Amino acid sequence: MEAALLTVWTPLATTPLLWLAATIVAYAFGQIIQRACRNSPLAHPVLIAIAAVAVLLESTGTPYATYFAGAQFINFLLGPATVALAVPLAANLRHVRRSFHGVGLALLAGSLTSTVSGVAVVWLLGGDRATAFSMAPKGVTTPIALALAQEAGGLPALTAALAIAGGIVAAVVGGTVLRWLRVDDWRAHGFAAGVAGSGVAAAQVAPLNGLAAAFAALGIGLNGLLTAVIVPLLGLLWVAR
Repeated sequence: MEAALLTVWTPLATTPLLWLAATIVAYAFGQIIQRACRNSPLAHPVLIAIAAVAVLLESTGTPYATYFAGAQFINFLLGPATVALAVPLAANLRHVRRSFHGVGLALLAGSLTSTVSGVAVVWLLGGDRATAFSMAPKGVTTPIALALAQEAGGLPALTAALAIAGGIVAAVVGGTVLRWLRVDDWRAHGFAAGVAGSGVAAAQVAPLNGLAAAFAALGIGLNGLLTAVIVPLLGLLWVAR
């Protein structure tokens, strides 16, 4: 049986689009599971897809480099997908203007907390600079986080893992926590998703409400901009300590 599976798998493994197709199928499977769970955020399709692809890679002994070579088109689409969030933002621009002061305070609190806490935890535990500045940009969308980590001397691979994990956690528990706190304003839900969970959490909340999608896009953009200012400043403080 194992020999038969190996005979089938070996020619498939060299197909360039195999891992792209596998990733798409895994995500579609995750969506089916989530619908079966009555759209529970705990059954997030991104989390299910990551687990399914990881099991497939491990069971077939496929290196990550081989997987990425086949599925890198999905990585390329991260940028255009983030930019596409500008569409609901433009459609709800008047709501953004009316919420300017609240947005500024929420952004400052969220961005500072995420960035400074990551560096502070590593510093207090005696970690090195590379680990600290891999943690620092974990709250921003993955393409920006990778660039910031690389410029600050962090480890981009670790940053990517932290950013994706943080986005999944925000997508799974963010809406529930806000409902517990009796926050029912879609602006708050969207902006919190964008600042705390970047694209993963934004994708969770965007289909629910156009206003939430607009503020999620705003949160992703502004958080990336502010974090790009904070991280170099923290780098200067780390050198001076």
